[in-house]
Amino acid sequence: MKILPTLVIVMLSVVCVGTGCQSPKAIASSGNNAARTSGNPAPTDRILVIDPSSMPIAGGKATLIIGALQRMKGVYAGDYKIKVFPYFSKNEKGTLAIVVSDESLAKLNQGKVAAIIGTATTNGKGGHSRHIDATATPININRGALKLWFMAGNRKMIFAPTYHFAGKETAVVLAQANEIKP
Repeated sequence: MKILPTLVIVMLSVVCVGTGCQSPKAIASSGNNAARTSGNPAPTDRILVIDPSSMPIAGGKATLIIGALQRMKGVYAGDYKIKVFPYFSKNEKGTLAIVVSDESLAKLNQGKVAAIIGTATTNGKGGHSRHIDATATPININRGALKLWFMAGNRKMIFAPTYHFAGKETAVVLAQANEIKP
């Protein structure tokens, strides 16, 4: 299975697997020889956390923010936002789905780069879906670097966030943090 990443300046996507659709978030995976390998494989039920990332656009910047992604049936799913400064009307919210197979997780655990694909789907009427490509390069069994890209109109959007895996209890803390508004 491949990992499906979807992004559109802070955008998540919905991925349909089998007979059901889920709103997933995910990351791309790739690895390098510097990553630490372990005799014990990493758990497949950990939460995926992707740090915010920005890229320049004409006269401003686009920031991609992806919420904690939970894995179900090989798909990491969650929410995303894209904030476009100073073009606030271009802001976007949605769901992200990235397919990450047990084999891809094993590659990352072995310090190998993994290619990932996904879908980002905007919220609201007529939600628009975008294909997302990514590569994940592990630093160690728990974290690494991503390179995510997708098309937004005629422009190729490229983000380079870092990622890390966390236990399920982290999702509760992250959810509570997202509810707190300054």
